[in-house]
Amino acid sequence: PLPDLPLLVPSCRAKEIKTKLGTLLQKPDSAIDFIIPYPEKPEKQPKAQKPSPEEALQWRDSLEKLLQNPYGLASFRTFLRSEFSEENAEFWVACEDYKKTKSPVKMAEKAKKIYEEFIQTEAPKEVNIDHFTKAVTMKNLVEPSPSSFDMAQKRIFALMEKDSLPRFVRSEFYQELIK
Repeated sequence: PLPDLPLLVPSCRAKEIKTKLGTLLQKPDSAIDFIIPYPEKPEKQPKAQKPSPEEALQWRDSLEKLLQNPYGLASFRTFLRSEFSEENAEFWVACEDYKKTKSPVKMAEKAKKIYEEFIQTEAPKEVNIDHFTKAVTMKNLVEPSPSSFDMAQKRIFALMEKDSLPRFVRSEFYQELIK
């Protein structure tokens, strides 16, 4: 029998492996694509029931009614995702959830998370708000309150109402709902 010898990788193969490892180590951003986020606890989504055509027709004139309807919100988010602007609806939903928070500790945690995810420059899902609104929001976050994000939320709501809603109403998906 042969003595146990360490397995030697041919030098060209070793160089290839070293190069690939080096590339991965130099680009930590690319590794982020492989991380699958899991929510701390599964969110209980209200059962989204398909609306009647009459109900869906009301969404044309009221973004608020659209966002308050679980099916409407899900449809609108799918549409926004197709336009690469889903962060607007996500921000709006996060603000609504934030306003319902009673505990000051939880409120501070959520405020920080919303700020880091949507408001700060280069945030992963940065929403398009003007400098003044961003400054007011940051000032409001010194002492988080239920109204800390109100100005930013109103700006994003107005943007969705003026810009995204008309395109959603013209989309094939919405047209199917009102038939």
